[in-house]
Amino acid sequence: MSVFNFGAGPAMLPIPVRDRVKEEWLNWRGLGTSVAEIGHRTEIFRQAMVKIENDLRELLAIPNNYKVLFLQGGGQGQFALVPMNLLGKNPAADYLIYGLWSEKAYQEAERYGAIKAINLCNDTPPFTLLSQAAWQPNNKAAYLHYCSNETVDGIKLNYIPQSQAPLAVDMSSDILSEPIDINRYGIIYACAQKNAGITGITIVIIREDLLEQAMPLTPSVFNYKKQAIEHSLYNTVPTFPCYIAGLVFEWMKAEGGLTAIASRNQEKAARLYNVIDSMSDFYFNKVAKPYRSIMNVTFFLKNIALEKEFIVGAEAAGLMYLQGHRTRGGFRASIYNAMPEEGINRLIEFMREFAKRKR
Repeated sequence: MSVFNFGAGPAMLPIPVRDRVKEEWLNWRGLGTSVAEIGHRTEIFRQAMVKIENDLRELLAIPNNYKVLFLQGGGQGQFALVPMNLLGKNPAADYLIYGLWSEKAYQEAERYGAIKAINLCNDTPPFTLLSQAAWQPNNKAAYLHYCSNETVDGIKLNYIPQSQAPLAVDMSSDILSEPIDINRYGIIYACAQKNAGITGITIVIIREDLLEQAMPLTPSVFNYKKQAIEHSLYNTVPTFPCYIAGLVFEWMKAEGGLTAIASRNQEKAARLYNVIDSMSDFYFNKVAKPYRSIMNVTFFLKNIALEKEFIVGAEAAGLMYLQGHRTRGGFRASIYNAMPEEGINRLIEFMREFAKRKR
């Protein structure tokens, strides 16, 4: 029986990527050794990194005036590195907050500058977000930061904020899930382990004019400009996670690119939300429909006493890691790019059968 990983991250890899890793593990490119054993400054690995970056640029249509970096430290590492790299000339920044990750980013950034918090979300369900007209940005700030998709509650900001300050966005959970206009952002960052591979690297896409704003205390290995000059090889890049990311990018291109992937993602999410809404006497979601996440579908049982039984039954059916975040309870189905239709079908079938038995 196939097992489907609905965890928020690390997430499942596309099956073709897993198969290729298995095939190449002991003999990458005919070298008779694993890519994990190849020096990061060898010519063959440098060439691999060039292709990895070029494939990402093609998928996201990244303009030439943006640099692409592959760094360490995860998404949370960027909570410190974004202010370190952008507040060197102007200490002010706006932070939009509507979930756990944007709150954590704000708390970290407070250590480095004059940070203004703008709360967008109400405290009780159904959760909604303030429109652009309901808040005012500081147009003279060094940047405006937000998280495009909050995984914990399954909420997505359904508009791109308007500000004269550059936009800095955490896209850790929805990068590469749909086409985006890179030109609207100053900096985008995302950990890899949801839609771009495995843990170990963080993707940073930054407009070139923002590379001159680092604070003097910024560590050299985390200085965006220094890493850009060295093409992410200022220090030892995590070679194996980069290799995996490259395979994932190739898979995305073979699948038809982000337009095709976005269409499938919308369909997967719509089917799950339809099941939840159609059985509202048994399941429910706490997010108002315009703000529901496409990547992270959260839901709850009317009878919370059945939660443990639901999880046990789901795992027996090969549906893994459906537990909600430890601070929220309930359930969360993370359905990133690699989640196939078969996984959605099996989850829907299980939810319907469970409700039928327990109503």
